[in-house]
Amino acid sequence: MKSSLLPLDYYHNDTIFDSFFPDRIRKISRIHWTPLGIAKKAASFLAPAPGSKILDIGSGVGKFCIAAAHFFPESEFHGVEQRKDLFDLAIKAQQRSEVSNVLFIHGNFTQLNLDTYDGIYFYNAFAENLINVARIDDSVDYSTGLYTYYANYLGNALVNKSRGTRLVTYHGYEHEIPKGYEMVEQDEAKPLKMWLRK
Repeated sequence: MKSSLLPLDYYHNDTIFDSFFPDRIRKISRIHWTPLGIAKKAASFLAPAPGSKILDIGSGVGKFCIAAAHFFPESEFHGVEQRKDLFDLAIKAQQRSEVSNVLFIHGNFTQLNLDTYDGIYFYNAFAENLINVARIDDSVDYSTGLYTYYANYLGNALVNKSRGTRLVTYHGYEHEIPKGYEMVEQDEAKPLKMWLRK
């Protein structure tokens, strides 16, 4: 579908954006996919200048990356997702939107070199390992051990990032953020926090 045929509110109305996905995806959108307003605000912090390269860990159906790429076309947004069906839906959504500054990767974020990214978006992708309600599906393993492994892996990767690295957490746990990161902005009405590596 040509982008000119998309509804005018496609990037401003969550219901319209989500309407292109299967019913099972729409039903869990409010819990698992980033609202468009949050995506725009997060991306404005993560991509302060043209050429910024951002990673979304646990990108799901690609909503954050696609919206962010639309609002900030001179930056690059990558999403990594371990569920193949969600990855496939993200590819279809990207094709529909025709944004070209997005790359979706099927795999686990631990397989990536996080040093290549200027910023990271993290919508608490590990919480499913701790909370046995509202899980997306049963296609992946869950355990507190996996939560600990993922949280430690990300924490170590963040520690090794260079000064100026930007991080946005949405519904995140502050104890997951290592020392050296300062919270520079917070949306008090929503669980959205912006961090800068000092």
